[in-house]
Amino acid sequence: MFSGSIPALVTPFRGGVFDEKAFRKLVDWQIENGSSALVPCGTTGEASTLSNAEHHRVIEVCVEQAAGRVPVIAGCGSNDTMNAHLHMTFSRKSGAKAALCVAPYYNRPSQAGLLAHFGYLAENNDLPIILYNVPGRTVTDILPETVCELARRYPDKIVGIKDASGDLSRVTDHRMGIGKHFCQLSGDDELALPANAAGAVGCISVTANVAPRLCADFQAACAAGDFEKAREINDLLYPLHYAMFEDASPGPVKYALSRVHDYLTDELRLPLVPCSDKARAEVDAALKHAGLI
Repeated sequence: MFSGSIPALVTPFRGGVFDEKAFRKLVDWQIENGSSALVPCGTTGEASTLSNAEHHRVIEVCVEQAAGRVPVIAGCGSNDTMNAHLHMTFSRKSGAKAALCVAPYYNRPSQAGLLAHFGYLAENNDLPIILYNVPGRTVTDILPETVCELARRYPDKIVGIKDASGDLSRVTDHRMGIGKHFCQLSGDDELALPANAAGAVGCISVTANVAPRLCADFQAACAAGDFEKAREINDLLYPLHYAMFEDASPGPVKYALSRVHDYLTDELRLPLVPCSDKARAEVDAALKHAGLI
């Protein structure tokens, strides 16, 4: 259903409010440079500090600006099942093609709780779901057997996973437990190359915010089985992948974007603050290495 380079878009702010004009320009630039889908209101989009009204407006603008050129996978995750359902209902009406739903954070549900949470969303909404597993942020880990059970119970609703567990063996676990039709997307830019070799079909990416063409070309090379070319592009991107997390994300990527585009700022929402001088130096060096500045 989805493949290639899929940026987890930043949410631009200016003077403390959503900068809609800048966001529309960012969406156009992403599509023009080969991004195959867009994810608004994910972790990189600072969804956790958006009000519901802002959250929905960001999704609405993304769908509107994309105008059917690429699909929009709306960030709909919440630690509250009913709020996730609310986001999904709005996203479906707005024209999103799928929902990215993170494991409920802070609550620390059991695997049975995860089955119940995602089961409720699958049973009560028409929007296909891409699971999002990022235990480093949520504490809760969606184990492979839970992923496989969800895909077995809801084959038309639970259609894929963004896996940021850092455990590459899970690509094979999911492929063998579910099948090749299940859409596996890396959630870690630096692991996208081995993940694709193991059976993933793309990446929901932080780096693609600032290097969409390189990320798209990298994914195209992997899809074509040209891993020599993929490695060459990956070597250009590799320092940038790590620089994006030299400080609390999305601080570094917002700084990087401010270096590439004059219409974007590095403004964040508290409790996040602009990245450190050390992080800025790492980002600048990585941007130069990739030929982006």
